[in-house]
Amino acid sequence: MKIQRVKIDLKVEIEGVGHVVIERSLRAKNISISVKFPDQVRVAVPVDVSFEKAEQFAQTKASWIKKNIDKFSSQVNLSQHLDSIDTDYAKSYLVGRLKHLANKHGFSYNSVSVRSQKTRWGSCSFNNNISLNIKLICLPKDLSDYVILHELAHTKIKNHSPSFWSFLSQHVLDVKKKDKALKGYSCA
Repeated sequence: MKIQRVKIDLKVEIEGVGHVVIERSLRAKNISISVKFPDQVRVAVPVDVSFEKAEQFAQTKASWIKKNIDKFSSQVNLSQHLDSIDTDYAKSYLVGRLKHLANKHGFSYNSVSVRSQKTRWGSCSFNNNISLNIKLICLPKDLSDYVILHELAHTKIKNHSPSFWSFLSQHVLDVKKKDKALKGYSCA
């Protein structure tokens, strides 16, 4: 007999925020709130916590939720430009930049893929496979190079520890400034 998991969730209205989805989560240890898009606010609730308590928690965090929703309106959304991108050119350019920067800075990687992603500019797997978001082509060159070097740095250090940021700073000028500037763009 196959046991089927039933997803239980509740949609509530929070003043000044709008609709919030409260979802029961088997993995959640604490109540947590995530804002993926302005219209996607999610409250994850551990199995031993009531929906009422989760709703009260979300009410107390309304200003934090609103602040994070407002961030989306101030970001430049690059998805709207995706239709006008020559994808073959974009892939070729980004792979070329990756190769150039890897050679220039002495990095090696296993493979590269370029695809459209909603939540990440790039990633580096444990096996040094690098994935780049095609929307990097729309960023200013210094920021797309920053993302590429960030992922190349992960071929050496697999986390975001202080030693990672120190290592990245050896290859990129003004890391904090570029990281902050990147937050002004949305890849969603």
